[in-house]
Amino acid sequence: MRDLCGYYSGLIQQDKVIFLKMLARDYGVQQEDVLQFASMLATSSQDIGTASILRIHERLRKALVPPYQSLFTQISHVDNGVKFLVDLRTDILNALLSSGDDRPFMAAMNSCLLDLLRLWFSVGFFQVERITWESPCDMLQKISDKEAVHPIRNWYDLKRRVGPYRRCFVFMHNSMPREPVVILHTALTDSITSSIQTLVSRSPRAEDIDEIKEDPGRVTTAIFYSITATQRGLAGVDLGNYLIKNTVKELLLEYPQMHQFSSLSPIPGFHDWLSAEITRYLHLKQHPSALLSASDLQEIQTVLASPNKPLMETLQMTLKKATWAQNESLARVLEAPLMRLCARYLYCEKQLGFARNPVANFHLRNGAVMWRLNWLADTSPRGLNNSLGMMINYRYYLDETESNSKKYIENQSISVSDQILELVSHLPQKVTSSN
Repeated sequence: MRDLCGYYSGLIQQDKVIFLKMLARDYGVQQEDVLQFASMLATSSQDIGTASILRIHERLRKALVPPYQSLFTQISHVDNGVKFLVDLRTDILNALLSSGDDRPFMAAMNSCLLDLLRLWFSVGFFQVERITWESPCDMLQKISDKEAVHPIRNWYDLKRRVGPYRRCFVFMHNSMPREPVVILHTALTDSITSSIQTLVSRSPRAEDIDEIKEDPGRVTTAIFYSITATQRGLAGVDLGNYLIKNTVKELLLEYPQMHQFSSLSPIPGFHDWLSAEITRYLHLKQHPSALLSASDLQEIQTVLASPNKPLMETLQMTLKKATWAQNESLARVLEAPLMRLCARYLYCEKQLGFARNPVANFHLRNGAVMWRLNWLADTSPRGLNNSLGMMINYRYYLDETESNSKKYIENQSISVSDQILELVSHLPQKVTSSN
């Protein structure tokens, strides 16, 4: 098995795809065997006896197990074998994007490997560890390199994020030593933060960080401001929920008086969604009242008039440039309509009945409340490009998370604050009723 893993790892990407397609097609479920045993079962009668029928059941069950499942299981027993399989699934997911006629076979192999990974990465096999400035250097480097939400600028910045009034927790798995699977950054504050700038702005000097001492009396609130799943090959394995729950337990042991728990989350996809909506109305030559009210349009026109282009096209082009947020007059005029549209995107736009936004879907599944939308909470280039600078707090009420999660998963019912409801109440009825 080590030789096979080494051989595969040495292939160039193109040859890896060829290998995976061969594995999926030639070592998948053998259709002839399945049909044979299924036919035997369908034509058998009770006269042959229960034992004989159960033997056919067993033979059919074994026939439905693809040979590559046994291969994956054997690889998992090799040193670093599970990590190899996690990376292998990353390659499978990439190959699925352009697998042509082999796609059904590749999709079946992906499903098989995902089921195994879900079994191996169940919660009981994880440990939650806190990362501090005294943690091993290679671990600190991975925390820095893998931060996907708010990039860490330098070692001073990293020291701040694992220092006083900050907690960095990681999910570690026995089969992947010194490899953080999920990373959760948490700020300890006295209120629910509304701006990421207050948490990840320019860090003090390293020597100044050493002088900061935590005052337990100031710590009443935990803000989860960055959650990063580091392994693409584990997509579909639900891990973040357990990390948050275990982090809350750890924090309450340290600060029993802590009583507020909330995320400060990005809103990826909002800007793209809004731009697509504007394009749709422009192409259909519809009146933009479904997006903006007459008073909104009138106010925007006073600061964004363009004689040669429709107002909505001008707005669309303006929002593509991060500099719009520096124009105080324009930002003030856009605040109310963009907040309403963002609330619509989060609360009303659905995919298979669940929140379309992936971050919203994650927290709502965990039992959080869609609590507060924050204007210009992230004015970094990334924040303005993704969500026009807005962020949202998903608040965790510990005695309600289980019931909230159940309502959302079973009935697609979103637990939401009065602020969000007020924002969407100004939208057209056909939009607000979609929830």
